[in-house]
Amino acid sequence: MAANLISEVPIYRKGFGLKQEVAGELEQDYHCELIDHLQRHDFHLKLPQVEVFLAREFGFCYGVDRAVDYAYETRKKFPERRLFLTTEIIHNPRVNTRLIEMGVQFLSGQYASGVKIGDLKPEDVVLLPAFGVSTHELKALEKTGCVLVDTTCGSVANVWRRVERYAREGYTSVVHGKYNHEETIATCSRAESQPGSKYLVVRDLNEADYVCDFIRHGGDSEEFKSKFEKAASQGFDPNLHLRKIGVANQTTMLSSESLEIARRIKVALADRYGEDDLGNRFLSFDTICSATQERQDAVIDMVKNPLDLVLIVGGFNSSNTSHLREISGEKYPAYHIDRLSRIQGSDLIEHRDPETGDLVQTKDWLPKEFCRIGFTAGASTPNQVIGEVIQKVLEIKGVDVLALAQSMTGQPPSRETVE
Repeated sequence: MAANLISEVPIYRKGFGLKQEVAGELEQDYHCELIDHLQRHDFHLKLPQVEVFLAREFGFCYGVDRAVDYAYETRKKFPERRLFLTTEIIHNPRVNTRLIEMGVQFLSGQYASGVKIGDLKPEDVVLLPAFGVSTHELKALEKTGCVLVDTTCGSVANVWRRVERYAREGYTSVVHGKYNHEETIATCSRAESQPGSKYLVVRDLNEADYVCDFIRHGGDSEEFKSKFEKAASQGFDPNLHLRKIGVANQTTMLSSESLEIARRIKVALADRYGEDDLGNRFLSFDTICSATQERQDAVIDMVKNPLDLVLIVGGFNSSNTSHLREISGEKYPAYHIDRLSRIQGSDLIEHRDPETGDLVQTKDWLPKEFCRIGFTAGASTPNQVIGEVIQKVLEIKGVDVLALAQSMTGQPPSRETVE
C-alpha cells in the first residue's frame, strides 16, 4: 500500500497477496486447452481441411494479466463492499462482462451503471484501469475518501514520467496517439503538470506532417487551433508551443509510425532552428511497450507464411488490436472481430472496418477448399476467446473438434458458454 502524493487517501498498487486464492477462478474464466496445444507444437496445426498458424506472441500481456488479477483479488478482499471501475479495465468485452457478473459496477463508458464519482462513499472501493486515469479524475476520486486500487500498467506509467520531465524542462509534449483514448487522456494530464506546460496529440503521419510544415514555415494559427481543437491543451499556440518539443506516444500505437513521427519532427526543428540547436529543442524516447512491439513483430513474422486470410481477435476499441489488423491487412485479407458470434458460418462474418470503424459484413470470407489461416489477438484478449474462435473455424471446416481434443489431452474439450 502506497500513500498518494495528493492526499492521505491510500492507493493499493501491489494487490492483496491473494493471487493463489483467485488462480482457480482465473483459470476457469480464461484458460484454453487448444491454445496450450498450439503453443506446445510450434504455434502450428496442420489438418486435412485446414492449416492453422498462431502468432508466437498474442493475447494477454503482463500488464493486462496483472490488472485482471488485481480486479479478482479486490473482489475477494472486499466481498461485501460496493466495487467500481472508473471505465473498462481493459478493452475486451468478455473480461468486462465477467467483472459485471462479479458485481463490479462501472462509473463511465459503455458499461456505465449510472453511479457517478460524486455518489461514492468512503467505504466504496474503486479500481483504476490498466490505462490509468487523469490527474483531474484521480483528485475527484480522492476527495470521496474511497479505497483506490491502482491497476495502471507500468509501461503507461513510464510514459507519464517522460512527459512530466518534458513539462519540467519546458518542452511541449507531442503525443502520438488517439486524443480520446483513456491512456492518452491520462498521459496528457501529466503533460500539463507544470504551470504553462502544453501538449499536442497527433493521430498519424498526415497530422505529423501538418505540424512539421507549421514548424518550418509557420502558417494560419487559427486553422491549426481548429484542426487540433480536441487534441491540444487549452490555450495552445503553435507559434509559441512548437519551439521545444518532446515526443512520446500512446503505448499501443504502431511502433514504426511512432518512430517515424519523432524523426520527422526532429528534422523539421533542425530545418527551422539548425542542427546545433537541436539539443535544446528536441527530446524523444520510444515508449511503445515491449508487449505491443512483440505482438506486432510476431504478426510480421507470421504473415511471412503463405496464408489465405488472417483473423484478429480483440475489442473494437482496442488500439493495439487495430494495429495488428493493419499489419496483417497489408498482405492478406484480414478480419478484426471482438467475439465469437461475429462468425456466422463460412458464408458470413461481421468485422470492424479499419477505415471507418463501423461493423461491416463480408460474405464468403472462408474458402471452401483447403486453406491456411493465421490467428492473432490483442493484448487484452483472453486465451479462451482466441481458442473459441479457432475452434469455431475448425468446426466450419469440418474438423471433428471433440476427437481432436481427445487426441491432444485424452479428454473432450470443455464447452464454455460463448456470449
